[in-house]
Amino acid sequence: MIELTAADGHAFSSYRSDPADAPKGGVIVLQAAYGVNGHIRSVADAFAAQGYLAIAPALFDRVEKGVELAYGEAGLAAGLEMVKQTGENGALADIQAAVDAAGSAGKVAVVGYGWGGYLSFLSANQVNGLACAISYFGEEIVDELREKRRIPTLLHFGESERVSQFRTRRPDVSVYSYAAHDEPAAQLALDRTLFMISQYVEGQPAIAMKNSGAYLAQKPEKKKKTAAAVNVPLRADARLHRVGCPRCFASNRLIS
Repeated sequence: MIELTAADGHAFSSYRSDPADAPKGGVIVLQAAYGVNGHIRSVADAFAAQGYLAIAPALFDRVEKGVELAYGEAGLAAGLEMVKQTGENGALADIQAAVDAAGSAGKVAVVGYGWGGYLSFLSANQVNGLACAISYFGEEIVDELREKRRIPTLLHFGESERVSQFRTRRPDVSVYSYAAHDEPAAQLALDRTLFMISQYVEGQPAIAMKNSGAYLAQKPEKKKKTAAAVNVPLRADARLHRVGCPRCFASNRLIS
């Protein structure tokens, strides 16, 4: 655990997980309504295992320090009350501080779950220094129909009519829905998440032609010749990374 300070002077704790080698960038992991619990810490560890500096800010610290709520109706009710007391502005200020801290690792992505998924969507337009934003089960997002995203944004939902309508009205975001919260669906969502992070945090590698630079070293011939077609192989991205155990991403607990 580390301590960060938001622009308004609020000091709060955050879980930080470092990769074994030099980081390829940063990932901010935003909690659901249960606090920075063991599950959120394991998600941060999984991103670190993929080579990213991961930071999970304790957003409930504005109300109470060290909150880790049990899954279930009682924990959810307590968490939703803390969400209300924390407020969006305070949470976004803390997210900004976390992004600033992770910026030492390079470009930064934000990934949120449940309430954190909604905050991730808001962060895309209200937090500086982000390369992309990814949301899991941020159900409130489907009511956001006006403001276009300023950075690439990826959304994961369970299937519903509202999500289908949102998808048709928001071509500025990538929206995927899943019929079941099972391991195959979780793995597919994870593959899409990590592919986006690799694109916008790490960046695509340059494509080099065979014998690159050799042409410029040759003297141009006076006689005109028909240019031969050059086939440049494009990068194949079919092989996607995987993070840890997909079961933690498949859990119904992430809906809230």
